[in-house]
Amino acid sequence: MNPVNNPYAPGAGRPPAALVGRDSQLATWRVALDRLEGGRSSQSLTMYGLRGVGKTVLLTEFYKLAHERDWIAARVEAGTDKSLRQLLGEALHDPVADLARPNAGAKLLKALKTMLSFKASYDATGTWNFGLDLTGTAGGGADTGLLETDFGKLLKDLAAAASEEGVGLAILIDEAQDLSREELTAVCSAAHQAGQLGWPLLFALTGLPSLPRVLAEAKSYSERLFHFTQIEHLDDSLAWEAITKPAEDEGVLWDDNAVRFIVQETSGYPYFIQQFGQDTWNEAAGPTITISDAKVGAARGRTTLDVGFFRARWDRATRAEQAYLRAMALDGDSGSSSGEVAVRLGKRASSLGPARASLIAKGLIYAPEHGVVAFTVPGMADFIQRQPQN
Repeated sequence: MNPVNNPYAPGAGRPPAALVGRDSQLATWRVALDRLEGGRSSQSLTMYGLRGVGKTVLLTEFYKLAHERDWIAARVEAGTDKSLRQLLGEALHDPVADLARPNAGAKLLKALKTMLSFKASYDATGTWNFGLDLTGTAGGGADTGLLETDFGKLLKDLAAAASEEGVGLAILIDEAQDLSREELTAVCSAAHQAGQLGWPLLFALTGLPSLPRVLAEAKSYSERLFHFTQIEHLDDSLAWEAITKPAEDEGVLWDDNAVRFIVQETSGYPYFIQQFGQDTWNEAAGPTITISDAKVGAARGRTTLDVGFFRARWDRATRAEQAYLRAMALDGDSGSSSGEVAVRLGKRASSLGPARASLIAKGLIYAPEHGVVAFTVPGMADFIQRQPQN
């Protein structure tokens, strides 16, 4: 069939043609927006799960919903070469600049001046001015160099400005497990103040399964600040819908046996569904996708994942780290005892600490509980077991 009309879209954070199985999370976010617009409080949201389950897609939908309501909204990705201070400063500039006008209210003018001071805290040569003369305007003070203080001052003044405009402030952070301890503390502190003082401010954080733990380590009361949701693979009925609905919208049907096969081969992981769906569509002659098409599409999809999705992660590991991953792979994707991994490698568990810590820092594994490690990517164990020994 014509690849131009292919409705499947594998890729990092690319929205699928049919976003299924996430109605509960979207409803929770809408209720939170509604509550803050109505002058009530609401917990911020944290979503965590393995890679490929659609966390970034959900965060993008959250951003769109806030943007559609004209909220001041900023979406950033942690784990880059920029600090949270710089990421948020840059992400907030445009939505705040759009509100700047000569007849702006006092709270907005104050927020603009605070934004300028926040900019100066990481870029002394910054040239922002928002086209307004803010001389004599109250505000500023977000340039002390103390992130928790500066972050809180900035968000307090921006939330007040948003309230003056009849909207709210949304800060959305992807890969939040990669924030530094100082940055996580600043986020938790701001969320805490927002709840206590009634700021119209919502955070939405996404990250790996380790995110709840690192938040708790930053602030012991973090479990009361956020509504935590684990994002998992789709069950069979939802995976079926995610496979068939995009094709139906293009006037193409799937044979039941073909759908059943792809559901089984992908284990309901949204990213895999998009990849296998794309390759199956391109193989099929149509107008019905058959089991033969699905088998070829799955084989091609698996090859694509092997040379890209899995290979990119495998190649980031050193030889010693790859040996650690091989020892884990014997347990599949369910997780491994750190002690058992050490036994398999014939080494003391303490001597493997650096390799384990490096793999966690690279986002290849995580610790679901004390003394246990697991892959962050579904299907990684199977990929590793297919790799030849060097």
